[in-house]
Amino acid sequence: MARRNRAAVATKADPDELRTGGALALEPRDDDVPATGPYDGDDLDPEITDAAGLVDFGAVRVPVPMQGTVAVEPTANGRMQAVHVALPEGRLSVSALAAPKSSKLWPELAREIDASLREGGATVRSFQGQWGRELHATSGAAKSVFVGVDGSRWMLYGVATGPANHAEMLDAELRRMLRATVVVRGRAPYPVRTVLPLVVPEHLAEAMAASEAAKAEAAATDAAPSAVPTDQEAPPPPA
Repeated sequence: MARRNRAAVATKADPDELRTGGALALEPRDDDVPATGPYDGDDLDPEITDAAGLVDFGAVRVPVPMQGTVAVEPTANGRMQAVHVALPEGRLSVSALAAPKSSKLWPELAREIDASLREGGATVRSFQGQWGRELHATSGAAKSVFVGVDGSRWMLYGVATGPANHAEMLDAELRRMLRATVVVRGRAPYPVRTVLPLVVPEHLAEAMAASEAAKAEAAATDAAPSAVPTDQEAPPPPA
């Protein structure tokens, strides 16, 4: 099969669109990849993927829903663990993990997530979906959907979380995102369950740097000394 050009095919973004917390609003594209995935980046025809409006995060290329903003939340070691997309109704998260070559990872991981959610007090229901077992959890007024897709030595993991009254919409957006996501596993060896390397797209990194510089400049201005010299005596109070 034809191999895909590894260059990013991302939507355009303006630094002024950067939002608080490293979030960037992206314009939607009409030439979305056909929703029959998720796809393995090594197996795709480049005529399909080169025309797709995807944001390249390295191990995953993700379509950003309309009105979505990409939030970059690195962990303590500086590595991204997931791509988070904030919507007015809630949040979608997508990541890819290294998986065994001869067996599936998601059934095992789903059992562990189920147990962890129940221990935390959530009400969990299990369904058999398009890609296998799905978990639907309710905790207070919030609902979450957990979906896993086993691929070739990778597993794509998606979560939709938000208020219960928006659960149906977030569920649909998560599935739409997963069906159009491209996973780029690469040939490097990784221990099973390792989150495949994610990187911040160049245009997002530049926008984040510009935002941080603006914040630093504003902080420096706020910390500047008063315009009145400190060694100048204040006028005496009125008699």
